[in-house]
Amino acid sequence: MSEKLKSNDSFFKSLPRNIFSGFVVSLIALPLGLGLAMASEAPPIAGVIAAVIGGLVVSILGGSHVTIAGPGNGLVGVLLVAIATLGLEATYAAIICSGVLLALLGFLRLGILADFFPSSAIKGMLAAIGLIILGKQFHIMLGNRLSLDGSIEYLIAIPQTIIGIVSYQNTGLLYAAGAGILALAIMVIYPKIHNKYFHLVPAPMWIVLISIGFSYWYELVLKAPNPINADYMLSGIPSGAKIIEQLPTPDFNFVTTTGFWSSVVAITLIASIESLLSIKAVDQLDPEKRRSNVNKDLKALGLATIGSGFLGGLNVVTVIARSSVNVNNGGTNRSSNFAHAFFLVIFIVLFSTQLTRIPLPALMAILVYTGYKLASPMRLLKIFRIGKEQAVIFLTTLAVTLLVGLISGILAGVAMTFITHLFVTRNPELFFKNLRKPNVLMFRESTGKQQYYINVKHFCTFLNFYKLKEKLNQIPENEIVVIDFSLCDFVDHTAMSNLSDYQEVFHKRDGHLEIIGLDQHNADTQHPFALRHLLPGIKLFTTNFTRRQKTLQQIAADYHLQYDAGSKRDTYVLEGFRFFATKHVEHIYNRLFDKEHRFTVFDIAYSEGALITKEEVRTTMLHIELDQTIPEFTLDRDGFLAKLYAISGFKDIAIERHPEFTSRFYLLGQDDHEIKTFFKDELVLFFESNPYYHVESHANGLLIFHNERTAGVREVRALIDFGKRLSVVLDNIPL
Repeated sequence: MSEKLKSNDSFFKSLPRNIFSGFVVSLIALPLGLGLAMASEAPPIAGVIAAVIGGLVVSILGGSHVTIAGPGNGLVGVLLVAIATLGLEATYAAIICSGVLLALLGFLRLGILADFFPSSAIKGMLAAIGLIILGKQFHIMLGNRLSLDGSIEYLIAIPQTIIGIVSYQNTGLLYAAGAGILALAIMVIYPKIHNKYFHLVPAPMWIVLISIGFSYWYELVLKAPNPINADYMLSGIPSGAKIIEQLPTPDFNFVTTTGFWSSVVAITLIASIESLLSIKAVDQLDPEKRRSNVNKDLKALGLATIGSGFLGGLNVVTVIARSSVNVNNGGTNRSSNFAHAFFLVIFIVLFSTQLTRIPLPALMAILVYTGYKLASPMRLLKIFRIGKEQAVIFLTTLAVTLLVGLISGILAGVAMTFITHLFVTRNPELFFKNLRKPNVLMFRESTGKQQYYINVKHFCTFLNFYKLKEKLNQIPENEIVVIDFSLCDFVDHTAMSNLSDYQEVFHKRDGHLEIIGLDQHNADTQHPFALRHLLPGIKLFTTNFTRRQKTLQQIAADYHLQYDAGSKRDTYVLEGFRFFATKHVEHIYNRLFDKEHRFTVFDIAYSEGALITKEEVRTTMLHIELDQTIPEFTLDRDGFLAKLYAISGFKDIAIERHPEFTSRFYLLGQDDHEIKTFFKDELVLFFESNPYYHVESHANGLLIFHNERTAGVREVRALIDFGKRLSVVLDNIPL
């Protein structure tokens, strides 16, 4: 059966569960769409239109597999400003133009732009958006309409609104506030109820069903009107037939003004960031471990936004919450996104009159809870655990966003990231020299099993992480990858956070991605995402163990060795080895050793050349001290190195009784007879049956390593195992 037929067969087999998943998602999308539209001061139906158009267009043209498209939380603040300054019809025009820009980003393959924003600044922006949503909707949730100047004022007025409930004279307002409080309680308690049947209906839909049921209870059972104040009931939802009749006419008269394009840029910026972050997050949830075509998704989202704007809808973005629900309910392909749009159309056509029975405070409670989740104090605490400088970036972005605006906020976050990095390095010349240039070298090597090795030099920050990302995207996720930062002076939080995402993807797809070379870098916390640097200047941070160092501690315990992460410059045991004859040893660190220091694995920093030809190298080696003196020799695999040795006058010592060994290895030394005598059958067979290592001797010591680079933890285990077994063989060889 061809791959295409297999794919079609799989699609139709999974269609029933994707339709079910789409139905569950639609139960969330309906109240959220209504609520987000009203929070943006747009007609309630605008949010549902965005979800419908997004579901239909993105499911057909998109490049992701299990994402859901619709109106997003992040756009509430910027749409509020746009509608207030431009008016509703002109805002629809701005939405259409933002859709054009979003599609253009996709056609120009600029999905990479999401990598140019610092992680802490993005989190600060999302937290600010959460506070904007929470501050504005909290008052409506408690039956109190306010008209204030800015987001800060709405937040400051929250205590007054809470206290003011007791002074309500209108019973209808008390019922409205009660509906909001009950809805908020449902949102809070829902995750704590562990019942799979209860969770078939999402929390927002429970609120909708209870609200409609409450209205019918009064109308049919008590024969009384709904006690909730009429001003706080949902309105403005046209019936199925009237939706087409009430299509708005976008107003492009403001297209020549600065304010119009400022809104367009702001909408596009937030829509693209929210979508790209959501796509990346949802890819990690995909049960089939597929990778989305980000640029194709941007094109589809842009086209959907254009259509939504012409039909009176909001911007279309990829939404993380609804996408997560889709995955959790069995969604495996884009048909679930299509199904969610289809069910929304059915709800609006058949039940539009029932939706008017939902009280506004109940819908606003959903948004208040969403806003709190975005701006939870735990987010700030997590940022503090990563590093104080990240908290400064986070708080700067949050404050400027609230006080000025979204674009100003994200720009302030980027600027503060620059300032923080510059302050940490304390060397402006070096900082700007290396800002845009990590030298990223990748090659495939064989260590018994094929693996990719990536060496990163200079700086690795949010501005140039895309260069490393390009290399990682070329590697199948079921492979083994080692990323070495030992020659990288500066690695920021954004790079560390993104690499953690890659590690998770590789792990889920039966691969392995390991980060090494950060053991000598400074960091102010033990958090794995903390900024790390090797640069001189004021030492703001204390050195904390990296994940690799913690693993080395465990390896030492497993092999009954001691571990010392500290740097040691006394390296006399390495003197006399041919390998270091033309090299300058700086120091050794990360030592794993026995009590007598006769068996020591260590990382070593040394240099070759001088002045402009000086090259710094970091490697992992093993030194074994023997009880007896052995001949001096160097053993390496036969190849290019052997040809260089031959040109230099060193001949390969042949072990005549082992022609296979002689053809595979290059063996050199001063005393042919002693070396041939020393290489007895047991020793030759050991080297033939084990992975290649560079082995050389001096007096009563052996120096062993594989590559001239820092070893990953798997390679350290293999090196220790090789050394232990070699020691046993040598102990049993009579000299």
